[in-house]
Amino acid sequence: MKKPNPQLWMHAAWCGLGLLVLAGSTGCQITEGGQTLPSAYYLSDDVQYFPAGPEFKLSREAAAMKEYQANQQLQGRR
Repeated sequence: MKKPNPQLWMHAAWCGLGLLVLAGSTGCQITEGGQTLPSAYYLSDDVQYFPAGPEFKLSREAAAMKEYQANQQLQGRR
């Protein structure tokens, strides 16, 4: 029976350790119980900020309707 080569075992151990380190350093974003958990890079990610908009979503349309009604009333009085 051949004796195992110690260099081969050491090489295999280093490769296995390298694969473990590589697998542990990768991150992924998962959803667990309806909660989105961050990836490993969430600390270096850019922050996205969306300012709050108006409560009434159709404010421009409402203003246009008021202006139209005011114009109609002015034209009706003449």
